[in-house]
Amino acid sequence: MEQFTVTAEPTGGIAGWATSLVETMGGPGAGLAIALENLFPPLPSEVILPLTGFAAGNGVISLFSALFWTTAGSVVGAFALYQIGNLFGRERMYALWARLPLVKTSDLEKTEAWFAKHGTKAVFFGRMIPVFRSLISVPAGLERMPVPLFLLLTALGSSIWNFLLIMAGYWLGDQWEMVEQYVGMFSKAVLALVVVALAVMITRTIRARRTARNHEDP
Repeated sequence: MEQFTVTAEPTGGIAGWATSLVETMGGPGAGLAIALENLFPPLPSEVILPLTGFAAGNGVISLFSALFWTTAGSVVGAFALYQIGNLFGRERMYALWARLPLVKTSDLEKTEAWFAKHGTKAVFFGRMIPVFRSLISVPAGLERMPVPLFLLLTALGSSIWNFLLIMAGYWLGDQWEMVEQYVGMFSKAVLALVVVALAVMITRTIRARRTARNHEDP
């Protein structure tokens, strides 16, 4: 199989690891890397996918093989997380939730209601949002989303995300690392929004409890 090199980390790091998998296994190696990325989010798809596109541009694998195997890897990894949510179960989730500070059972019930109404969109679009790409599979399993529907939505959403990043790496060539920089900034922005949203939710919860106590006091 034809060899190729990456400019940033030719012998080590995530890029070197992903390069070794693709060189050794071809398309299935890229799929394995993405399956692991779903299970271990610190493995960034914004490195693995553009690198796979770069490999396709160098003739190591075909574009079809790159897209097919990475999408298959996304589905396998996401389904593993779905099964974790499925096995954990709704009753255990409620028992765990009841032990957590600053939250109420009604909050979880509202979340369930929201997922029941918007779950299909959440799973589909969540596959294209850094940070949520992996996390969204767990509530889908908890809520027992029909497996065929979950797999279909995951495959469709993942194929779009994978296609964009693979093609970016394909066209950028040895400058594929630019994709990581831009997607990395987007990921940080998403994470910051999540932190702010959690802070707002916790603040509102504390205020609501204080108000309720003040009304209860004579």
